[in-house]
Amino acid sequence: MSYTIYIPDDSVALALDADAIATALTQFAQQQAFDLHIIRNSSRGLFWAEPLIEVDTAQGRVAYGPVSLADLDSLCEAQFWTGGAHALCLGLVDQIEYLKRQQRLMFARMGVTRPLSLEDYLAHEGFVGLRRCLAMTPKQIVTEVLDSGLRGRGGAAFPTGIKWKTVAAANASQKYVVCNADEGDSGTYSDRMTMEGDPFMLIEGMTIAAIATGATRGYVYIRSEYPAAIAKMEQAIAIARAAGYLGASICDSPYSFELEVRKAAGAYVCGEETAMLESIEGKRGVVRAKPPLPALQGLFGQPTVINNVISFASVPLIMARGAAFYKGLGHGRSTGTLPIQLTGNIRYGGLVEVAFGISLRELLFDFGGGSASGRPIKAVQVGGPLGSYVPESMWDLPFDYEAYAAAGATVGHGGIVVHDDSADLSKLARYAMEFCAIESCGKCTPCRIGSTRGVEVIDRLLASPAQSEQQQAEERLLRDLCDTMQYGSLCALGGMTPNPVLSALNFYPRDFGLDATQKN
Repeated sequence: MSYTIYIPDDSVALALDADAIATALTQFAQQQAFDLHIIRNSSRGLFWAEPLIEVDTAQGRVAYGPVSLADLDSLCEAQFWTGGAHALCLGLVDQIEYLKRQQRLMFARMGVTRPLSLEDYLAHEGFVGLRRCLAMTPKQIVTEVLDSGLRGRGGAAFPTGIKWKTVAAANASQKYVVCNADEGDSGTYSDRMTMEGDPFMLIEGMTIAAIATGATRGYVYIRSEYPAAIAKMEQAIAIARAAGYLGASICDSPYSFELEVRKAAGAYVCGEETAMLESIEGKRGVVRAKPPLPALQGLFGQPTVINNVISFASVPLIMARGAAFYKGLGHGRSTGTLPIQLTGNIRYGGLVEVAFGISLRELLFDFGGGSASGRPIKAVQVGGPLGSYVPESMWDLPFDYEAYAAAGATVGHGGIVVHDDSADLSKLARYAMEFCAIESCGKCTPCRIGSTRGVEVIDRLLASPAQSEQQQAEERLLRDLCDTMQYGSLCALGGMTPNPVLSALNFYPRDFGLDATQKN
């Protein structure tokens, strides 16, 4: 009798010996002379349970995790390949509460399919959206994206359809589609998971964008620290091209689109769209002044669609099921779902895809299970290293763009980093300034000089006697410096670095030795 087991080949699983486990099980099956079929699938994003091994049973897939090499003997004794009882057994995958409570749309294939299997992708709604687009006009495609309410998932939350409409209306002989996959924010990995686990979804989304806007060439700009994602995307592009989903006459249509991967330059600032364009062109990654906007004068001076991985990955679903379906999910103007990434001091870290409107408290405790240390959670940084520290008083706000913006915070790329009550927010604020000083491209003074002076001011503030005039003067100076950076910087690196600093000052003044009752 043949048995099938699934072992993820996601980077997290590989870092936790997934390859060695697959090899050991293969050798065991050969020694025991029975048919064990091992499939390397994508990851479901339950990183607290990786490597997560699944087995086919008559009742459905049964999961075991986290599995280590040391667990294999006892698992084999329990004949886990039949769904046998074991301490690591998590039960039927579909019934795992962590997954059951999610609203997986973009990530519905994660853990189910083989990343580079075009057959698997087609069997799970793959390229349905693209084929529908081929029966529509470019204007109709843009309208559908506009009507869906999709907004950029890279952090700025700009309406995706407006970008596409601008590029589509531009008069140029050459247009480009560029995917910003330089995922450099702390606590984020949804882009990496997409490229490693479901690369055809990104290819389909970018191809639809090309058809809608008249672009014929595209680039996926991938973080250099993601070698597995680079390799998977290059292989997936070759497979899609060979099958007629890329290149000349896509699916025997009049449309053509060539796509290639570019390795990022290793600088955080290259995640800013204009610095990324400079890098793709072979130049130093320095931010461009705007206007002109990249939609009109972008890559090589031509009209360019720029979106991040999750923005493009949302498009196939919208086109397959319609704008009304997508807009029916979410909260207010924040439509659809967002892959939220739980990291830091959290018991159950992993990817959670849910519709906008959930509260941070639900994410932290219903999904995350509280802190990994067991201590009270003190602060949560939402939106990457430039995001604000969110105190408990704000944990019941709906998780959406408008609610967080009104509270002086940002949803960003959906990354959540948790800190317990042992964290010192003054040190984290200092780190934010130091990070900006290190990663600044140096083009504008507020970012280049302001971040360096910011580190110095925080050091002096912390060294000042409590309740002294010197301390108060340093706090005023720090706030004034943050104001200059926020409104005078050329891009979001300098403009958003004040977010973690000011939120730490405002909500955790005692960590700076400041009087908590003093009004700012």
